[in-house]
Amino acid sequence: MGRWSARLAPLLLDAVALSGPRAVVDVGCGTGHLAAAVVARWPACRVLGVDPSPAFVMAAVERLAGTAATVRVGDAMELPVADGSVDAALASLVLNFVPDPRRAASEMARATRTGGVVAASVWDYGGGMGMLRTFWDAVARLDPQSPGQAGETTPLSRSGGLAALWDATGLTDVVEGELTMAMAFTSFDDYWEPFLLGTGPAGAHVDRLSDAGRAALRADLADRLGPGPFELTASAWWVRGTVPA
Repeated sequence: MGRWSARLAPLLLDAVALSGPRAVVDVGCGTGHLAAAVVARWPACRVLGVDPSPAFVMAAVERLAGTAATVRVGDAMELPVADGSVDAALASLVLNFVPDPRRAASEMARATRTGGVVAASVWDYGGGMGMLRTFWDAVARLDPQSPGQAGETTPLSRSGGLAALWDATGLTDVVEGELTMAMAFTSFDDYWEPFLLGTGPAGAHVDRLSDAGRAALRADLADRLGPGPFELTASAWWVRGTVPA
C-alpha cells in the first residue's frame, strides 16, 4: 500500500485544508508517507509520527531523516502527546485497524489544541478500493465460505462512518468527503506480487492458502485483469473536525 498511501497523503492535506500548522501528530504513521507530505509542505512544522510497529517506525525514521519530523513506537489509543499540544492530529488509512477507533479519535482530540484540526482517511473497502475489491471478489468466487474482507470492512469504511465517529467524539464543524485516484499497474505481477508479502488482511489470506489455493487465486485474478498494463480506481473517505472550546 505504500505507493498508494504516498499519493493519497497530499490529497488528504488539500481536502482537510490545514493552514500553516506548527505541530502535528501523525497517528498510525506507518512508514511515514503522510508525515513526509506534511514536512514537504511546511518544512518548519514539528511532526511526531506514532505507530505500534517497530519495523514501520524504523522505515519512517529513514524516510524522514533530515526533516523536522520524529517517529516513535506508540499506541493510537494512548498517544504519547500532551493535552492540546498540537495544531492538528491526522490519521491516514489506519483507524479501521485500531481495536477501539472511538478511543483513538478521543485521543486525537485530546492532543489537539482548541480550534485545531482532527482529520483522518480510510479506504472505501465497500467498493471504491479497486485493488482490494478485485482481490476479495476473486476470493469469494473460489471459496464462498471464506470470511473474505470482513476484517477490513467496518462502518468507518462506508459513507458517513468517519463523520459519525467524529460527531460522537464531540468534534465540531465536521465535514466528510471522498478522494478518488487511479491506481496504475504496469503488469499483472505488479498487482499480484505485493500480496505475497503477507502484509495486511489480504496478504495474510494469501499466506494461509495452500500452494494450489494460491495458484488458483492467481489464475482467477490474472484471467480477470489480463497481463497489463491496467488501471483500477481507489477511493478513500476523509473527515475533518475542529476541537471545540
